[in-house]
Amino acid sequence: MHQFPVLLSLIAVSVLLMVTPVIGYRPWPHLKPNSSDLTLGSSKKFEGSSEFVQMRYHMGPVLTANITVHIVWYGRWQKSQKKIIREFINSISAVDAKHPSVAAWWKTVQLYTDQTGANISHTVHLGEEKNDRFYSHGRKLTRLSIQSVIKSAVTASTKPLPINPRSGLFLLLTSDDVYVQDFCGQVCGFHYFTFPSIVGYTLPYAWVGNSAKLCPGVCAYPFAVPKYMTGFKPLKSPNGDVGVDGMISVIGHEIAELATNPLVNAWYAGQDPVAPVEIADLCEGIYGTGGGGSYTGQLLNDKDGATFNMNGIRRRYLVQWVWNHILNYCTGPNALDQ
Repeated sequence: MHQFPVLLSLIAVSVLLMVTPVIGYRPWPHLKPNSSDLTLGSSKKFEGSSEFVQMRYHMGPVLTANITVHIVWYGRWQKSQKKIIREFINSISAVDAKHPSVAAWWKTVQLYTDQTGANISHTVHLGEEKNDRFYSHGRKLTRLSIQSVIKSAVTASTKPLPINPRSGLFLLLTSDDVYVQDFCGQVCGFHYFTFPSIVGYTLPYAWVGNSAKLCPGVCAYPFAVPKYMTGFKPLKSPNGDVGVDGMISVIGHEIAELATNPLVNAWYAGQDPVAPVEIADLCEGIYGTGGGGSYTGQLLNDKDGATFNMNGIRRRYLVQWVWNHILNYCTGPNALDQ
């Protein structure tokens, strides 16, 4: 079991503002129609082995204890939307879901280990929840004010979220009327850790936004597509909520990276910890066999025409694949769901 240390002081607030995600295929507004970025992507994110990818362990802690995900619902959320997300998180450890399953997808994440050889925990479950329906920090958040929202949740006078630095993750979800710094233009979600100077603790957290009103063609792709992508038709979302179904893959992306790189000093490719290439970054936009560039790969269709690639406990989801450092390519639930 690891006690998370307060990260070295050289990683200061200025570093947080410098962190930029590695961009795979998303129809970002700055990309030009019919450009090479739309067909091949700007980096080596494709299905199949790659001699150029060196996913390495940098000796930092990973989450080997049972993982608990505490949620902060920021803004106005419908009960149905919360249910979709809760059931996805609970599906990560489900043992009875139909093949191909979310739980089998998580088996690739479990392959990653710490310096003692202990694997990422197979258990991920939903923890406590906090509602911030009155936008306590406004409807425009910066990367730093996100940490202040988390501080409010863990220091609340009534029912504060529990603090467990060894295995607790904080997931801040913003409703479709909240704008977060760099949202839609550069990111759909990100993860980092809180600063003791702001929150009082070093805690792994992730933020994911609902893009339904702001940029569904970017962050809810392929359930929505931007107008300039003529000839592309949006796919039908599996749970009937384009914004939330688009969030699901981003949530899976961030939880997988939090488990393997919670303090940005464990598993990543490249030499730069300020902008690490992590296990989900390498598979951005890949959801099935043959995926790469602007092609999602081979997907499944429900009887009502909805598109998905994984089964949860009671629902179906479209979730991005993750990098398998042993096989050296992106894998989904099919690889280990035997």
